Amino acid sequence: MLDIKCPGCGPRAQTEFSYAGDATLTRPSLDTATETEWYEHVYLRDNPRGPHDELWHHAAGCRRFVKVRRDVTTHEIIATAGPHEHLGGGGK
Repeated sequence: MLDIKCPGCGPRAQTEFSYAGDATLTRPSLDTATETEWYEHVYLRDNPRGPHDELWHHAAGCRRFVKVRRDVTTHEIIATAGPHEHLGGGGK
């Protein structure tokens, strides 16, 4: 089990969180994006190896979103921060 450090609550068990997606994606513009751009955004994903930034929702705690840098190969959590904060510790 992972221990995730919530910026609001401190270290908590992974069971209190739900995975909310890739934190590196940028949503296409609602006004100018083509159908192809939306298709690629919704359906095509990279499968990174090593450190990767993810969003997790602290569903059983403060209900905030947390940005987590996790090595997807070893599951080591390298850093955590609020969703709009910069993560230290290297990686993508």
